[in-house]
Amino acid sequence: MLRISGLTKTFGSVRALDDVSLDVPAGQIVGIIGRSGAGKSTMLRLINRLNEPTAGSVVYEGTDVTALRGRDLRAWRARCAMIFQQFNLVDRLDVMTNVLLGRANHVSPALAMLKLWSAQDRAMAMTALEMFDMGRLAAQRAGTLSGGQQQRVAICRALVQEPDLILADEPVASLDPRNTRLVMDALRTINREFGITVLVNLHSLDLARHYCDRLVGLAAGRLVFDGPPVALTDAVSRELYGLEADEVTDADPAADPRVTPLPARRSAGAH
Repeated sequence: MLRISGLTKTFGSVRALDDVSLDVPAGQIVGIIGRSGAGKSTMLRLINRLNEPTAGSVVYEGTDVTALRGRDLRAWRARCAMIFQQFNLVDRLDVMTNVLLGRANHVSPALAMLKLWSAQDRAMAMTALEMFDMGRLAAQRAGTLSGGQQQRVAICRALVQEPDLILADEPVASLDPRNTRLVMDALRTINREFGITVLVNLHSLDLARHYCDRLVGLAAGRLVFDGPPVALTDAVSRELYGLEADEVTDADPAADPRVTPLPARRSAGAH
């Protein structure tokens, strides 16, 4: 269970996140929705401790994440993997090495620096790449890949961290419809096959409705919606997005080429 209580973050006079509280049970895929500047990215960065909260707490399975320091904080970041909009790959390194960087917290710093990965680590990385149809590109430089391919490499890197949580910050914002579908399918596969909890920031309501079990809506840093996709009415959408609501919601979601119907949910397996 991830428990967020009274989480607040201010930057000078700006309150980016304002007293947000929610519980996220293990195994959910949660879409965090809202217009730009609503506080979506800030919340994920506070959970991962890339930013420090002004007030409030993040507790995971009884551990106060906001109190962690040093080695314990590094261990938390390994358990709570981040996927970014801009991929954050090392362009000059090959795909395999980029994925293996996700194993850095599982080996000694010296071995990670020298890239002396074990056969087990390499096998884990290749398995992740093959799962998302990227194995054939393992030796290719990351900087030569398309945006969608780079994001799938970033997802593989997150997966080999063996995380309990994955936080995806606008992972499809810069992708075309086909690659948007591939990346969202990959996140859903991780959630369904491994039981990993996923929190994903999304701008598109159609994507959020089709891929997520639960939606959390932020507006001006405050929590204004928390419920299943079916409960997200047009009135709530307008509260979240204002005049943008019509632009982020298609009249016929099934016609959106970025989305595919959800399969029957499988029971979460151990990972």
